[in-house]
Formats: sequence, C-alpha cells, structure tokens
Amino acid sequence: MSRKVLIVTGDGGDSYQALYAYQRFREAGWEPVIAAPARRRLHMVIHDQEPGWDTYVERPGHTVEAQVAITAVAARDFALLLLIGGRAPEYLRNDASLISLVHEFAAHNRVVCAIGHGVQVLTAAGMVKGRTVTGHPNVCVEVELEGGTYSEHAVERDGRLITAQGWKQHPEFYREVFDCLGAQAARA
Repeated sequence: MSRKVLIVTGDGGDSYQALYAYQRFREAGWEPVIAAPARRRLHMVIHDQEPGWDTYVERPGHTVEAQVAITAVAARDFALLLLIGGRAPEYLRNDASLISLVHEFAAHNRVVCAIGHGVQVLTAAGMVKGRTVTGHPNVCVEVELEGGTYSEHAVERDGRLITAQGWKQHPEFYREVFDCLGAQAARA
C-alpha cells in the first residue's frame, strides 16, 4: 500500500489545517502531497471568532506550496484524500476535475476525509447521501439537502469517510484517520 496521502486545498484554504496535516502525516511516516487547481504558492487564511460577531472573521495565514495540480493526480497512488476547510471549498466544489478525483478515491476504496468547510466538496460530489458526517455548522443545510445526516459530534467516521468540525478537533480527527489507515494497511 502507498504511504502517500493527498491534501487538497486552494487559495483561501485554512492555513492551520493544511500545515498541521502536512506536518502530522510526515511525523507519522507518511508522505503528504499538497494538491490544488494549479501547482503554485497558495494564499491561505485563518478563521477566528471575534467577540460581538455572529460569524467568523478571516485573516491572512501562511502561504503553502501546492506540489501538484489536481488534474495530475491518480487515486491509485495514494492511501488517503484530505479536503481542507476554510474558504477554498466554496469554489473547489465547482472544479469538475476535483469532483472526479473524489469519485476515483471512493471507487478505489481509499480513505476520504474532510475538515470544516471541506465537507462542501463531499456534498458537491454526492458523497454524503445516506452517510453521517460533521463539519463546520454552516454546512449542515448542504449535507441535509444532499441526503446526508449532519452530526453535531466533533468527529464522525462513517466507514472510510472521516469528517471533523474544524481544527480544534485535530486530536480526535487524526486518531480516527490513523486508525483507519492502520486498518487499511492491515488488509493490504
């Protein structure tokens, strides 16, 4: 089984989620690869809560290098797909090549994960119908309109589909991710 994992984001992706994922997978002996619509430096953001605001605020985050374009990726080369949250999923869900790639990962029975707004890509791909997922609370309506069940739990694992509400759930999320990857490796 491949030790490579694919992290998908774009401009406006959550800086902390992307950097944490990249470093956490490296720490565990996996080879993370960051993909975006084009191979280039990405402008990331930080979402935060501000007292007195009804929604989150957005601030500039660290930049991240996309190592490969989404169109150059084949699911068979990876053990896992991780869809990073932030604002990027808002437009990435309209990228036909990404939607096709999500379907390819599912067809190859790979682990598919999403954090926060990353669930928007899963809903656009039709991957939540009949499934239980979580994500940023603002995606609840999208999940339910697509036939899924939105969970208020911090992390949800529905077979090989793992979702988390946001970066604050990284510890629970990555425990599920590595447990699922370990089970997959044992079957390989």
